[in-house]
Amino acid sequence: MAIIGEKEHHVDPRLANIARADTKIWYQKPNLRTLYLILIPCAMGVEWTSGFDSSMMNSLQAVSSWVEYFDNPTEGRLGLLNAMYSLGALMAVPFIPSVSQFLGRRWSILAGSLILCVGAGLQAGARNVDMFLASRWVLGFGIPFAIVNASSLIGELAYEKERPTMTSLFSCSWHVGAIVAAGVTYGTFQMNSTWAWRLPSLLQLVPSLCQICFIPFCPESPRFLISADRGDEAYAILQKYHGEGDNGEEFVRLEFAEIRSTIAQEQETTRAFVWADVFRDPPMRRRFLLAAIFGIFTQWSGNGLISFYMKKILNLVGITENRTVQQVILGNTCWGLINATPIAMIAPRYPRRVMFLTCTIGTAIVYAVWTVASARFAIENSAAAAIPVLVFIFVYSPFYNIGWNSLQYTYMVEIFPYSQRAKGISVEQLTTRFAVFFNTYVNPIAMDRIGWKYYLVYCGWILVEIATVYLLFPETHNRTLEELSFMFEGREVQDKVQSNVDKQLELQQMDRDVASGTNRTDV
Repeated sequence: MAIIGEKEHHVDPRLANIARADTKIWYQKPNLRTLYLILIPCAMGVEWTSGFDSSMMNSLQAVSSWVEYFDNPTEGRLGLLNAMYSLGALMAVPFIPSVSQFLGRRWSILAGSLILCVGAGLQAGARNVDMFLASRWVLGFGIPFAIVNASSLIGELAYEKERPTMTSLFSCSWHVGAIVAAGVTYGTFQMNSTWAWRLPSLLQLVPSLCQICFIPFCPESPRFLISADRGDEAYAILQKYHGEGDNGEEFVRLEFAEIRSTIAQEQETTRAFVWADVFRDPPMRRRFLLAAIFGIFTQWSGNGLISFYMKKILNLVGITENRTVQQVILGNTCWGLINATPIAMIAPRYPRRVMFLTCTIGTAIVYAVWTVASARFAIENSAAAAIPVLVFIFVYSPFYNIGWNSLQYTYMVEIFPYSQRAKGISVEQLTTRFAVFFNTYVNPIAMDRIGWKYYLVYCGWILVEIATVYLLFPETHNRTLEELSFMFEGREVQDKVQSNVDKQLELQQMDRDVASGTNRTDV
């Protein structure tokens, strides 16, 4: 429970209890197994693009032909080349909820992927700095449409027992794209032609092609279908993919009733202007405040330096050889995937607040040691100081992944009801991109001007994160999405929704009885 703010209330976890009691494992359910496999290229593959981009831009700074072609960009110019991606994303955010509600989750992913393919093509064919900047903007504009709807689709399609793990693996899949980009750039950086950077740029469209090719075979979100008055289609999807476990029929009937009742209650209070709901009432303001805070924390926890400016970090402790820099980037990226995957499977099993506090306290300790070691090198010119810096670059990854990576979309999907989910994740993306824009533009300037002393800013900031998590973040562990939908609204609203759920179940039973009676009459 959060320390500041109204106490959150939870309904009777009937649906969650049925899911927890289900003894059949997901791979023993043919339809669910197929669903999870198709979600890999259709939804999880979206984060491959995001990881590819960050890693590629990090690695290109150690590619001689890229540096020479763009006239050795440093400080503000280098920051702008990276930050333009975030500027494009910032300009896309206002349109995401409307597009998502109009097109649905699947076709919004497709739209974002098409934009990303255009951006990758422009980037690979860039003739000058302006064209490269334009391509970065187009890539940035497309990525939030795909990320918001892919993370929502995973959360809304996955069976409750695996839902937190699936949304955590979505974040984890960032490392797959990052490793490919680091590996490709390491393989091309010695080319004498501009293909040393054009080839990695062109390959950035491959993940988006996966979404374009496979999305027609992926089912739509049942919640979107219900909101669009296509309840029969939604029920068929739930029955096919969620009805294979123990008490599967009961689970599907209850889940369908909860979704319909929850969306009906949401539609009673939803405002005509799509963004008016951000300020509608105290519970909604609290949700959007959490989303905004979350987006900033995921990027201002020191990870931006590692993701975009590893070369500068290593240069500060005397590691300047380009091959060594590329090897460290590739090694750290591989290590990120190695630790992020098991963490994504383990972290959702524990209370969210515990994981976030472990994450923030751990990263604070890492940055403190990292800062001291970098200071030692600067003051004493001691080569031995580079060793703890390298070690703690690798130690940082597991602590960051415990919270800000593995639970990023798990938590966002949980704290927002369906009708506000796209808006909520869009706000998180808005502050994320603002934070990335600030980081990518300011970080190289600050590191060039004040060196290791810039790390002190992050040491202080992470302490603010620890206090904020402890005071503001609510607990959402062990509840279904519908059971969490009105946790801030109070008992009255929750009782009303539960009453509607019971009515829905009674109507379903009556329909079954009528159908059963008709069948007996026919016989």
